[in-house]
Amino acid sequence: MKQGHGNSIETIYLKDYTPPAFQVQSIDLDIALYEQDASVTSTLQVKRQHQGDLVLFGVDLDLQSIQINEQVLQANQYQLDSEKLVLTDLPEQATIKTVVKIKPHTNTHLEGLYLAGDDLFVTQNEPEGFRKITFYPDRPDVLSRFTTRLEADKKYPTLLANGNLLEKGELENGRHYAIWQDPTQKPSYLFACVIGDLAVLKDQYTTSEGRDVALEIYAEPKDIAKCHIAMQALKHSMRWDEEHYGLPYDLDNYMIVATSAFNMGAMENKGLNIFNTSCVLADEEYTTDMAIMRVQSVIAHEYFHNWTGNRITCRDWFQLCLKEGLTVFRDQSFSEDLQSAAVQRIDDVSVLKSHQFPEDAGPLAHPPRPDHFVEINNFYTATVYEKGAEISRMMATLLGKEKFRQGTDKYFELFDGQAVTVEDWVSALSQGSGVDLSGFLNWYNQPHTPTLSVQTAYDADAKQFKVQFKQSIKPHDKYPNLKAVPIPVALALFDKNSGEQLTLNCIDLQQDHVKDGVYLLNSEQAEITFNQVEQAPIISLLRNFSAPVNLDFAYDDADLAFLIQHENNGFNQWQATQTLLERILLADGDLQADNATLQAYLNAMQAVLPKLASSDPLLASRLLDIPSESYLASLIDSDYQPETVKAKRDSLVKLLVNHLKGFWKNYYEACQVTADMPFSQAMGVRALRNICLNMLIKQGDNDAFALAYQQYNQAKTMTERLGAMRALVWANAPQSQDVLNDFYQRFSNEDLVIDQWFSTQAGQPNLAENQLASLVNHADYDINVPNRIRAVTGGLSSRPVNMWSEMGVRHFIELAAQLDEKNPIMASRLIQALSRWYTLQADKREQVKVQLQGLQAKAKSKNLLETVNSLLDVK
Repeated sequence: MKQGHGNSIETIYLKDYTPPAFQVQSIDLDIALYEQDASVTSTLQVKRQHQGDLVLFGVDLDLQSIQINEQVLQANQYQLDSEKLVLTDLPEQATIKTVVKIKPHTNTHLEGLYLAGDDLFVTQNEPEGFRKITFYPDRPDVLSRFTTRLEADKKYPTLLANGNLLEKGELENGRHYAIWQDPTQKPSYLFACVIGDLAVLKDQYTTSEGRDVALEIYAEPKDIAKCHIAMQALKHSMRWDEEHYGLPYDLDNYMIVATSAFNMGAMENKGLNIFNTSCVLADEEYTTDMAIMRVQSVIAHEYFHNWTGNRITCRDWFQLCLKEGLTVFRDQSFSEDLQSAAVQRIDDVSVLKSHQFPEDAGPLAHPPRPDHFVEINNFYTATVYEKGAEISRMMATLLGKEKFRQGTDKYFELFDGQAVTVEDWVSALSQGSGVDLSGFLNWYNQPHTPTLSVQTAYDADAKQFKVQFKQSIKPHDKYPNLKAVPIPVALALFDKNSGEQLTLNCIDLQQDHVKDGVYLLNSEQAEITFNQVEQAPIISLLRNFSAPVNLDFAYDDADLAFLIQHENNGFNQWQATQTLLERILLADGDLQADNATLQAYLNAMQAVLPKLASSDPLLASRLLDIPSESYLASLIDSDYQPETVKAKRDSLVKLLVNHLKGFWKNYYEACQVTADMPFSQAMGVRALRNICLNMLIKQGDNDAFALAYQQYNQAKTMTERLGAMRALVWANAPQSQDVLNDFYQRFSNEDLVIDQWFSTQAGQPNLAENQLASLVNHADYDINVPNRIRAVTGGLSSRPVNMWSEMGVRHFIELAAQLDEKNPIMASRLIQALSRWYTLQADKREQVKVQLQGLQAKAKSKNLLETVNSLLDVK
């Protein structure tokens, strides 16, 4: 009997959590794939834990039969609706066998088992996709041992599932099978299987315990050559986790499968990770340096989940920030070993400030651990991931490396093999380190970004420097009792004459008589005193961004310029630069060349850039970051006018270009990548040369277009080629159409590279409506491939003038409506680009509101409806 289709809109609350009535001791799963559908037979061994019925979740399943202890049930012996199968009056232990039919061939939601290409079927079960495969208590606190039999036509030679391969063989009628068994208990969201025709790259790794692990990366044959960087990153991740956390891998194999039809970046299914191709395929000829870094980071992230997410998992989906936040922190730490730690921190904080801070300030604000949701897919957010990571980072900063390791060791000792909560994580860290960290639970349980206000005073007679701290947080209607949070403030003092860093004499710090200090503000306000300070120093606050807060401190322009030149923490050099730039770009009125703040910035850059460019070109490239129009928009709460912000930013860039006009060409011509350069150094040179090329074009250099065209044609890496193409296309250069045509012809068989072709055109500063229409009507634009959709919407949203135009808003609204039934997860995430509509100037704000209300009226999925409701819930 076929299930009904209704979509009940129900709010789920953390406070209502109850443990499952039954645990599943084992599950035998038999998936047989045919030309039009698949038959799924599931045999569960269940044991009662608490009073209650056995609730087996199932969506879009065609139930063929059900048995309890080999007795076939009739329709009046169970309760079945569109979302679950309920069995009552079960004995203490029982064997439940169900047979269902599913249609993976027509499943466009990219959840459960679905067709991900002409010859590839894959699964995505986090958070609740397994219920689209079979009836099961599909919740993360039900852990079971899985044995999986896969059967298919031999035109699909690849049959993969979690765990170890027990058996494989041939069947009649040109079919074959494979049986896999995972010896570890896991929740259903970590189940995975793959049926297809894929090539494989093989390697091996021997763990610190002496286990030989077979490593395999599966992809289309043409992509196997682009899997070597990912393989090296995997082995590096395995070694890194052993060295830093004492965590060796626990199975005999580790498999990765690459597919383009995937909503996520990647998924950590136990022993069988499924990746979006953008996060596993990498080669310097086809992939930019930044994308290569991302591949290595995501490979590490999913591997690190083996312990922080798989062996220790979430009790319920409200705890998502536990596994994701901790694992993001771990992959960020890993990435710091791949490049400059300062640059990695800059990149991570840039993401935090560009995505999470606006989320925290807008209608989509929620705690890292939400206390309610309608659709859990809507909470795979920057707050859960990036802010969750910052909470773990704060505790690690406070504890120091040794005590943090003691705390994590205790966490793995206490909870291996269990489904746990945020409280368990904080408690284990506290027990292991001997430091009470319970105050950090407030960070997990409330929304909004705190503001840290700081005032300083110097007493020359006493030679004392006093610093007053005060924290505050914007009220939230749904969270009326917001509390003070512990804020680790990393800081340093500098001698304003010599530029030298001072030794800190302050008993209130975590350690006295050090140069790099940390003070824990664990109340609403406090004052600390530095002694033996010979003259008023310059203070550097929140070094390495030690807490995710908004800093309110009245730095003089000259002090910020000083920090740009003398601060030895690369992140804080960058932060001082950003503070000056925000001050310039957010000030009222037009930008004047004689603006004192502007001159302080320009002079500081002139002093520091040439020296830094030769010693650390990657950091130099980051110091040249000008806050994007999108980021500046996130700092404007009302009457936002995209055209005004763009004009002011363009003016500042022009002034910077002219002030340093000798630098751009000198560096571009003098600095080249050599064959013996380490990747991180070569990445810095390429990044800085691309900036110089753009600056030469903006300067109006007569040779700039020719230099860009030459770079495009002589490029050996995608970073060089794409950098040149973007420079030409975005400047509407005479050669732009030539390079677009060549790029398309050169890489027409490389999907990820063609994504860049789409993105470059969608990101043009003055995108015309016919140009956008040309992109979405192009033969290679496929609405069934998330990467291609994101290529266009990402380019469009990077230019707020275009995104907030009538053309741009209509594109997002119509696309969300089109995807609502086809891929509701994607629809919900795309429409979040319009989350700050309420900050627009009045006429444009009303226009967008009307369109959002129109989308609200016709939204059908819980995913999209919950998001649009939240966007419109603005007081």
